[in-house]
Amino acid sequence: MATIGKTTGLIEDLIEINNDRVAGFEKAIEDINDENIDLKAIFEDYAQQSRKNVQELSAIAGSAPHLETEKSVSGTLHRAWIDVKSLFGGSDRASILSEAERGEDAIKKAYQDALVGDELTLDEQLVVRNQAQGINAAGDRIKALRDVAKA
Repeated sequence: MATIGKTTGLIEDLIEINNDRVAGFEKAIEDINDENIDLKAIFEDYAQQSRKNVQELSAIAGSAPHLETEKSVSGTLHRAWIDVKSLFGGSDRASILSEAERGEDAIKKAYQDALVGDELTLDEQLVVRNQAQGINAAGDRIKALRDVAKA
């Protein structure tokens, strides 16, 4: 069975990437123009999904307060890329959705990686697996929207 340290590390990683996701969607919402107003509601739903995930994961990790706002280095780079792209006209629908899809691919991978090993307890696996289903559905929806935007 897993050690407490490994489990906590995995949960902390998932908390960080969910925080990154919230920040990424919030940044996208700020930059979206009126012609893509429908994306604001979709992105807000996904940001709220990650806020809920963070609450559930924080409960597993022992509710460490610093974890609820901690972001990863790769997430910071992802948000910086969004900032640069918006400065250079990357605010068309297909670009917004392509970048959102890239972020969703990263969080999907983090959840897949967490579920592969034996570090999580059965209860933790259940929570993470349920969250992964929501993350996967969101990623699939963003990909479908991106495909339509590129057509």
